[in-house]
Amino acid sequence: MNHQSTPEIAIVESNTLTGIGLKYILEKIIPMATIRIFRNFAELTDDTPDMYAHYFVSTQVYLRHNAFFLPRKRKTIVLGAGDSRSFQQAGVPMLDIREPEEELVKDILKMHQHAHPHGHPDTLTGREIEVLVLIVKGFINKEIADKLSISLTTVITHRKNITEKLGIKSVSGLTIYAVMNGYIEADSI
Repeated sequence: MNHQSTPEIAIVESNTLTGIGLKYILEKIIPMATIRIFRNFAELTDDTPDMYAHYFVSTQVYLRHNAFFLPRKRKTIVLGAGDSRSFQQAGVPMLDIREPEEELVKDILKMHQHAHPHGHPDTLTGREIEVLVLIVKGFINKEIADKLSISLTTVITHRKNITEKLGIKSVSGLTIYAVMNGYIEADSI
């Protein structure tokens, strides 16, 4: 993006107060920016969705419309309320909307300063991704072993490696990670 152009920022948030509050904070930090608030994803797509330098989106919108946001992960900031570990593990910047204004400003400036770091690179092997997808789909270890024609011990080893590499132990956290990284569609869970 060229520095003479006016950055355009989209806020996709159904909570009116959250949207207005974030717009107010962003206008103080980036006075030259044009900031638009959309109550839902459909309103964003009715606009020109690819013109935005950044997208601030609710957790639900991000997960529901992952196919749109995944290729724009570096430009997307998820608005959440303390459930950030899985998002951070997936390399998606996140703002905790429950924080006081000063903390939000610091977090936004830190993100800007570090130019949206990717977070952890994908360190999972192809087989670990296969196991991850089956875990997310609700299969137990024995079923995963049968489906992949591997031993039960190997499945357990893969599960252990996945949780250690990602630092995510819960199935719900692994599910968020898998969806956000495009390993599985949210609708297929």
